[in-house]
Amino acid sequence: MAALFGFGQSAEIAISLDNAENRKVLKTRGDEVNAETCYLFYDGETISGTVNVTLKKANQKLEHQGIRIEFIGQIEVYYDRGNQQDFISLVKDLARPGELTQNVAFRFEFNNVEKPYETYLGTNVKLRYFLRVTIVRRLTDITREMDLLVHALSSYPDADNNIKMEVGIEDCLHIEFEYNKNRYHLRDVIVGKIYFLLVRIKIKYMEIAILKMEVVGSGPNTFKESETVAKFEIMDGAPVRGESIPIRLFLGGYDLAPTMRDVGKKFSDRRYFKQQEVTLWRRAEKPVRRALDAGDVEEKPEVQNPGTQKYVSATPHPIPAEEDVEPTKETSTVVNEKSRSSTPSSNDSY
Repeated sequence: MAALFGFGQSAEIAISLDNAENRKVLKTRGDEVNAETCYLFYDGETISGTVNVTLKKANQKLEHQGIRIEFIGQIEVYYDRGNQQDFISLVKDLARPGELTQNVAFRFEFNNVEKPYETYLGTNVKLRYFLRVTIVRRLTDITREMDLLVHALSSYPDADNNIKMEVGIEDCLHIEFEYNKNRYHLRDVIVGKIYFLLVRIKIKYMEIAILKMEVVGSGPNTFKESETVAKFEIMDGAPVRGESIPIRLFLGGYDLAPTMRDVGKKFSDRRYFKQQEVTLWRRAEKPVRRALDAGDVEEKPEVQNPGTQKYVSATPHPIPAEEDVEPTKETSTVVNEKSRSSTPSSNDSY
């Protein structure tokens, strides 16, 4: 009865993509309950397919003011949901105002669409790409959306700068860390060493962690969130002066995303390998091909530097076992705030 008076949806919209059976499908980040599967696209790829409009009842008429499809790239900040920023908005008209008396199918194609950023679902912000079909009506529009996943591919030269840093407590502990480079692709291996130059306190254990830092907004409206992506113990027991500990951290086992900096003037996402920043980037596993238009010359696909995200290095940090040693004001900021010291009893053993 509601449909007779123009209320409710009297038609269903379905979107099907060309070559969908051969396109990679991935789950969006999030818990298993809310995760959705989406088709994967890359920058510069053409998006094409068919929009099917199905009337819910036989012999039904559907009057409309036009039918259109949009491809939208959007940034949504959770604390300001009414203010989404569209950095991409492409529109194609599928039908002029008129009347539908039967089920119809419309073809659409967005050629060589620029997708400058990678899809991102964070704590305070979301960057998404989606197709939206709208049947415009006088009272209530009928809409349907389909989300798409976008991966931004990058390439960096093989030559890279290694990372060296020193931390410690004056006259008590002096440690030097060394990593082989400061840029890693998402399936890379972080290789490094830890050198104990001075050890005058007992150490219980040492752990290494990767921290994610998300920064949204600017000025007084800046929101920062940090999250421990990975953490594991690399040493148990007390080291001696001159000892070195090798580090091999395989990034492929963690759910990471590329470093993103100042995306759409809205947010940045970084990873820290405590507290030395490293850059992560997504490497193409194989060449990405797109359909060539008539007259086009086939070229190898270009990869572009994504809007960045940052990963910061969680410096492996020792956990003192005993002795009340106060770090100087200069060095106290270097020692991890999560380091714990304990005063052992006479029965404690190391």
